[in-house]
Amino acid sequence: MSGLLTPLEWEALVLSLKVAAWATAASLPVGVLTAWVLARTRFPGHALLNALVHIPLVVPPVVVGYALLLTLGRNGAVGGWLYDVFGVTLAFTWKGAAVAAAVMAFPLMVRAMRQSLDAQDAGLEAAARTLGAGRLRVFLTVTLPLMAPGVVTGAILAFARALGEFGATITFVSNIPGETQTLPLALYTFTQVPGGEDGALRLAVISVLVALAALMLSEALARRAGALTKGGDA
Repeated sequence: MSGLLTPLEWEALVLSLKVAAWATAASLPVGVLTAWVLARTRFPGHALLNALVHIPLVVPPVVVGYALLLTLGRNGAVGGWLYDVFGVTLAFTWKGAAVAAAVMAFPLMVRAMRQSLDAQDAGLEAAARTLGAGRLRVFLTVTLPLMAPGVVTGAILAFARALGEFGATITFVSNIPGETQTLPLALYTFTQVPGGEDGALRLAVISVLVALAALMLSEALARRAGALTKGGDA
């Protein structure tokens, strides 16, 4: 594939895969816990938590990016603390791009996991507890296997969404070649310069193919995970 792409295009593709992988891996444990909390617990503020989880789906991505810049930028409350204590800078770095991608992909991840858990019989977990299993053991040996199809689907959908993230990324980390210029940002750059049509077309085709492959893989793995879960129940 390297022969079909220029060094700049190849660099953007590799960076996009890196950002999407880190965004998915870092948010996966939080996504599993959040899905379980939303599906299996009720408490004051439950509706608010649900709304906060899904708000990136309904507000402009630029708003999310601006909020990240205010919060995690060098002068932000959290960003300033991270820099002063750990020397970590997120704004205008690839790590910040991963954070922006994770935030935008998080609702899809949680939604897939929660729907998978909602479809399962909570009585199985209750039965395990009555047999003396603790909450953690029930979660690891009963709940997590039951929601496996949703975990797989959520992770792959989040990866695909992170791969295509644009608005929050460009607002929070800008469009810096070699550092934050992911595939969508490189495509946007090509559309803004004379003679960039060929590069934009190549990157658009690659983006569609990668997203299509991710969606098909998500469906196949979810089906397999569901079959294994049913087989284990049998």
